[in-house]
Amino acid sequence: MSTAILTGPPVAGSPLEADLRTLGFDVRTANDAASAAELLAAVPAQERVAVVDPRFVGHLHALRLALTDPRFPAAAVPGALTAQPGARAALARAFGRIPVGAGTAHLTDVLTDTLTESLDREETGLHRVELGSLVATVALTPAQREDAREAVAAVDDEAVRLRTAVKSRDGFFTTYCISPYSRYLARWCARRGLTPNQVTTASLLTALIAAGCAATGTRGGFIAAGLLLLFSFVLDCTDGQLARYSLQYSTMGAWLDATFDRAKEYAYYAGLALGAARGGDDVWALALGAMVLQTCRHVVDFSFNEANHDASANTSPTAALSDKLDSVGWTVWVRRMIVLPIGERWAMIAVLTACTSPRIVFYALLIGCALAACYTTAGRVLRSLTRRARRTDRAARALADLADSGPLAELIAGRARGRGRTGSFLAPVMAFLSAAVLLVWVIFQDDPTSWLTVGVAVCSALLAGAAVARPLKGALDWLVPPFFRAGEYVTILVLAARTDVPGALPAAYGLVAAVAYHHYDTVYRIRGGTGAPPRWLVRATGGHEGRILVITVLAAALSPSGFTIALTALAVVLALLVLIESIRFWVSSQAPAVHDEGEPA
Repeated sequence: MSTAILTGPPVAGSPLEADLRTLGFDVRTANDAASAAELLAAVPAQERVAVVDPRFVGHLHALRLALTDPRFPAAAVPGALTAQPGARAALARAFGRIPVGAGTAHLTDVLTDTLTESLDREETGLHRVELGSLVATVALTPAQREDAREAVAAVDDEAVRLRTAVKSRDGFFTTYCISPYSRYLARWCARRGLTPNQVTTASLLTALIAAGCAATGTRGGFIAAGLLLLFSFVLDCTDGQLARYSLQYSTMGAWLDATFDRAKEYAYYAGLALGAARGGDDVWALALGAMVLQTCRHVVDFSFNEANHDASANTSPTAALSDKLDSVGWTVWVRRMIVLPIGERWAMIAVLTACTSPRIVFYALLIGCALAACYTTAGRVLRSLTRRARRTDRAARALADLADSGPLAELIAGRARGRGRTGSFLAPVMAFLSAAVLLVWVIFQDDPTSWLTVGVAVCSALLAGAAVARPLKGALDWLVPPFFRAGEYVTILVLAARTDVPGALPAAYGLVAAVAYHHYDTVYRIRGGTGAPPRWLVRATGGHEGRILVITVLAAALSPSGFTIALTALAVVLALLVLIESIRFWVSSQAPAVHDEGEPA
């Protein structure tokens, strides 16, 4: 239960109390600031509290945005504010600063505004809601009240609520082919009490059924798989729209939405590979290649964004050109489609699954994702080289966490610390060489499953340690994690493919999926403000260089069939380790939900 305190002169016939109860508030009234402060102190500390001026006039959705959004410790619109438990102490202090005595009434004529200004000065994370076309005001006279009511009647707040449930920035396919009707599905779900997490789970189950249909290897199965994959994407859009429509944000929801997206896509790749195998076509290498490429694309996105999350002087001619292009309508959509976002990517996969074969699906996916990766990475490299930005310790820490360096790289980095200059190109060069030396060897060597490959893996680890020996604050240091990911994933792919044993590539697929989950989980923890996974987990998984060394030793020491069994066992162990810790963390986490705003009203 939440409590709303009405403080100020009462207004006869106002629907305000009914609106507050509709939003789930227990309404209490106070005559003045002192009695309101007493009511505040009597409310249990774990409850949300709202302070509302009885003269408030506005849309119900304006109140909903100000008083029920769980993402912010405190929020306000004119005439109303709220404080969650974390901001309750600041609100109590704001009440304590209210002037009392003769001649001070004019200072608190609108008490909520006085309290809002006080909370703003305390830097409590107060969120001032952007109302757009919505109305929220305090009517001090009958004339003002009548004008405000006319303004409220002129705007349909339900239409605004539906529109703002949709992301303001999304892909062409999602914007024009999904969102026009998925928003109504979100409202249907809200009116029946469904939660975003339930819709997210339904989307996952639909995608898994689609993967099962694809695994049948029949034309009917492929057609059903394509249709179900599209429906899964509709549900995937609906869960976020439902969260924005009903303001049901949660840490768990943000994690499930992000994690299930990857699980759905990669499970579908596996289903396609199984279906192709039933028809006598082995495309496991292509499926694993698609997963590797897509994951590396995401790592590029994550690393670049974290490196520039709070950089100062964050401007460049390339960024200015990009902003200029965004002012030309058609170029916005072309540029969004070039990067092959999830909507366009899933639509392409679904249509090609229904109409062609798994091999063609993977060829198109690899070509499309490769072109998108080249486009986005080249643009980000140009931005990084042409901007003058001072990157923070937080950004350097985030990049170091994304690098996923294990005990071996830590030891090497400790011995190399102090050599080289922070901000130079040494780190990305060392990371590139670490991956390139290993990949060139395993790709072009006649027999990469030898003890010489273990020696090359040791050299790769030495270079990896040198790459992270200094804080990652250079212009291109965000490339370090993607280079490490490419080196690890592709090494596993090539070694499994070169064993030429049935089952090796599916085992490698499972191993890369488990490791990729660990890397995605790291990203989502950093985004949630809780930092990377604990060091014991990183050390237990070996870090990227430790896993490479273990895999090359297994390839050299075991027969091809034994290597396949070892890959399977390693995949199972790593999956259990990272999943158990991840689930434990997210179920108990108090991290705030990732902010994901809809279109401005």
